[in-house]
Amino acid sequence: MGYSFPEEVLEHVLSFIDSDSDRNSVSLVCKSWHDIERWCRRRLFVGNCYAVSPAIAIRRFPELRSVSLKGKPHFADFNLVPHEWGGYAYPWVAAFAEAYPWLEELRLKRMVVSDEALELIGKKFKNFRVLVMYSCEGFSTDGLAAIAANCRHLKELDLSESEVDDMSGNWLSQFPDSYTSLESLNITSLSSEIRFSTLERLVGRCPNLKTLKLNRSVPLDLLPNLVQKTPQLIELGSGLHTTEVHPELYSRLAGTFSGFKGLKRLSGLGDAVPSYLPTLYPICSGLTSLNLSDASIQCPDLIKLVSHCQNLQRLWVLDYIEDTGLIAVAESCKDLRELRVFPSDPFGQEPNVSLTEQGLVSISAGCPKFHSVLYFCRQMSNVALSTIARNRPNLTRFRLCIIEPFCPDYITLEPLDVGFGAIVEHCKDLKRLSVSGLLTDRVFEFIGSHGKKLEMLSLAFAGDSDLGLHHVLSGCKRLRKLEIRDCPFGDKALLANAAKLETMRSLWMSACQVSYGACKLLGQKMPRLNVEVIAEKESLDLRPDEHPVEKLYIYRTVSGPRSDMPPFIWTMDKNS
Repeated sequence: MGYSFPEEVLEHVLSFIDSDSDRNSVSLVCKSWHDIERWCRRRLFVGNCYAVSPAIAIRRFPELRSVSLKGKPHFADFNLVPHEWGGYAYPWVAAFAEAYPWLEELRLKRMVVSDEALELIGKKFKNFRVLVMYSCEGFSTDGLAAIAANCRHLKELDLSESEVDDMSGNWLSQFPDSYTSLESLNITSLSSEIRFSTLERLVGRCPNLKTLKLNRSVPLDLLPNLVQKTPQLIELGSGLHTTEVHPELYSRLAGTFSGFKGLKRLSGLGDAVPSYLPTLYPICSGLTSLNLSDASIQCPDLIKLVSHCQNLQRLWVLDYIEDTGLIAVAESCKDLRELRVFPSDPFGQEPNVSLTEQGLVSISAGCPKFHSVLYFCRQMSNVALSTIARNRPNLTRFRLCIIEPFCPDYITLEPLDVGFGAIVEHCKDLKRLSVSGLLTDRVFEFIGSHGKKLEMLSLAFAGDSDLGLHHVLSGCKRLRKLEIRDCPFGDKALLANAAKLETMRSLWMSACQVSYGACKLLGQKMPRLNVEVIAEKESLDLRPDEHPVEKLYIYRTVSGPRSDMPPFIWTMDKNS
């Protein structure tokens, strides 16, 4: 069938296929389609920077324009991955500089990015347009200055959640006066002061700027001056707010926001006082996304704000919203698709807000398009989970974090097995799941039996024995990422399901019961897996085989053991 079309026709057809999985499937049809897809592939996603080498990626796809790379495992977000673990961007950037001088986009997540890498990007990629560094580290404002000075066609610069060594707040001045192509700027993670006059000139000369997310160094009283120069904004992340709002400033803000008819996404509002919030009411009806995860706005004021946001599709908020606030959201925001509720005091012994399972139940009942949730709370019941599952069988992402480990159903004191079982049974398209609370092996039997489309699963403080892990690995056919901490899972299930690991992207286990000997055996048995044992506390040289390992990271690779391992990581292979 591959030979029935001229190559030009097939290339044109493939240009309409955006999905990475669909492109991969196309390349497997026949050798002809494989070759054509290889040469016309322009975007590449690498979910683990050690699963393939830069050389292999370049040889496989010689004409790339856009690359997305992920480095450290997801549990790095919870400080479970050692700081010096790896995930270095420079080898990739150096290889791309030689092979892809025409590269336009680079998106990095949880990677170590040096200033040298940023300087190389600025010097080598003459048509570079997009640089996203999400939750990255290792670079400073000197590296950003090199990007600003050299990337004359840059459209997007995003530093979300990254740790930036602030050498100077004047790096924005390195953008040439003739530079006008900026469309998206996110500097929320910067801690140093930004020279406001430089920022004002930059955004004022970029007529296509659609996203502007500021750090806390931009004071509230200067915000009107800035945003008046960007009436075309679709997304705004405000900077520092004040504990007082003077009448004159209040009036200026209200007038400024009343002119933002196209604004769709709003974030920030840190330290905002209640009297400031009415200035936002004119833009609320047009908002589809509201991120208040850094704002300590209390429930009554949140209710007033969200009641004006009838078209909201995504809401991120602290638990100050409480149950009454979420009930108001369910009544006002019928188009809501995604909700994230973060804890304001995760380490407090007693609850500081009135947020329970009832808020989430109300959202599930009132928002028919609701399909994605991350919810931190202190209590849950099987009845509530079952109700949510029946109300919203269209859920695709369900992440529940009960703050205290091993919390049972607070009504019956039973495990939450039945409730989470209802989630996976009723939500047929569920792709991502995080479970918490008191859970036995029974819940993993439910997950293995019903989680047929599950791709990512996060487990903590759950299960009774190896049987739980066996249910998951043997039952979840599409599982790509599995991350486990503080669960009683050991050797038997891991070794019995070794072949399953070759179909997954990665498995992370920490504080479990997997032995050093089982890790060695797995490395010898499965040469296409990198089995990395992380031992920060002691050397493995004298460790007996039956001794449990601290942390274990297993991932599929086509490039073998990595060459940049720190001394506390040991790779298990045929010579172990």
